[in-house]
Amino acid sequence: MITFDALTLKALTTEWAEFLDGARISKIQQPTRRDFIFTLRNFGQSKLFYVNINPQFYHACFLNKTNFEKRVLEIPQKPPMFCMLLRKYLENSKIARINQPQNERILEFYIESYNELGENIYLCLAFEFMGKHSNVILYNYDTNIIIGCAHNVGAEKSREREIYGSLPYVYPPKQQKTDLLNYNGEINYQTLSDDFYMISKSFADLCAGKPAQKIKSFIRLENLSPCISADFKTYSLFKELLPPDAEKYNSVNNMIDDYYAYYIGQNKFDALKTQYNSITSQKLKKVIKALKQMEYSINSGDKADKYRLYGDLLMANLYQLKDYTESASVYDYENNLQIVIPLDKLKTVKDNANNFYKLYNKAKSAKSKLSELIEEYKSRKSYLEQVLYSITSADNIKDLLEISDEVLENNAATKKKTKIKLPEIMKITPDDSTIIYIGKNNKQNDYIISKLADENDLWFHTHNCAGSHVLLKTQNLTDELILKCAKLAKEYSSAKNSSKIGVIYTKRKYIRKPPGANLGYVTYKNEKEIILD
Repeated sequence: MITFDALTLKALTTEWAEFLDGARISKIQQPTRRDFIFTLRNFGQSKLFYVNINPQFYHACFLNKTNFEKRVLEIPQKPPMFCMLLRKYLENSKIARINQPQNERILEFYIESYNELGENIYLCLAFEFMGKHSNVILYNYDTNIIIGCAHNVGAEKSREREIYGSLPYVYPPKQQKTDLLNYNGEINYQTLSDDFYMISKSFADLCAGKPAQKIKSFIRLENLSPCISADFKTYSLFKELLPPDAEKYNSVNNMIDDYYAYYIGQNKFDALKTQYNSITSQKLKKVIKALKQMEYSINSGDKADKYRLYGDLLMANLYQLKDYTESASVYDYENNLQIVIPLDKLKTVKDNANNFYKLYNKAKSAKSKLSELIEEYKSRKSYLEQVLYSITSADNIKDLLEISDEVLENNAATKKKTKIKLPEIMKITPDDSTIIYIGKNNKQNDYIISKLADENDLWFHTHNCAGSHVLLKTQNLTDELILKCAKLAKEYSSAKNSSKIGVIYTKRKYIRKPPGANLGYVTYKNEKEIILD
């Protein structure tokens, strides 16, 4: 991944200088402690200026709608303190001018504002894009005193430069480098980024072997042609530095926006997928463990039958046995052996027999309830396996957010009323008269069955295995089409790599969703099965 360097910042500010100069800050939002969105208005149009100071993804650009969604930016109901501070001083203020200090990865907004007394004051909002030292700092330009910053930097964090409210604002220490535009000597390509300003390590790697005059033209931003490599591993302001298959962009901003939105979205997707996988796996482990314990209890020795036998034998030998004894020796006709039954010596033989009958009824009732509980846990296990499959098969963050209610079912935050969005169902159209729907998760599976299916449509699912619901709508049913849907059901299931798996199918009218059942759970009848080998 390429880092946001001073040359890219220079190209961006040059491209948007006309819009930024004189723009009014109409809204300030801070989705996280490292993300900032400034709504800027100029020339009769509003644009979202986005600043990210995450050490991995630090950059700035104007957002488009698609990349806004990729970044999964959610505005909190209660803004952070620094956001409130920025709103107090900057909202509805005008950007008088912008500036990038020479050779620095700093963008400055010089802003005309007013204090509590209505007096005209000049402020500076500095965006510093410097890896782990990235920051957003607001200071008074007249007094040079810091008003606030995104995160404070004390002496314990930096011996070179402390940053927090009431301290004077100073630029970072100057690097001991040379301006390549004023240099006429030989170039050592191994130390290019260490010797000269405006050249990052990644840019130096791209410039390896290029003549000095060519590199100077790059620094002067001549013949800009922003592009991103086909594998999205790198971007460049100049297409000639990348392979021929690199995608060219019509603006520096769009290149930056697309590149970092891709990596931020991928990072959030991976983190959320890992989190959801961990939560669901833990739930599944608990259910499996409880299920094993219950099955062991119900299978390990049937106490109910033993209590019934003791009661029957005591009643059969009632007049041969003595009351108030510690045990009774009787012949077990069922198993053809002599056994000793322990008794309560404070009770008569008949009372002991009645006590064994009570224990028998209690054990029988417990066994019945345990059997019901086992069925519930088996259903729960099947449901969690389906949720786990949905997480594993998710291709993007939208798929994960769609099942967040199921994963975070005990989280109070998920109980908030949210606008219901229709799921985006995967659809395949082999011909004009045929549509195949494939659900990626329980929500989509439920939507397919309840909203999209007609009574004579065919429904496919892998047998006893977590997977997608596949729905076939066609006017020309053939064996080849049925086999195709069965293969799709296997492909979109947790058994896609199995050498042999059964796929069941039946008409929609034979499918029923039991009341109170888990999302996506159905029962069926009149099914047929295809064995895919």
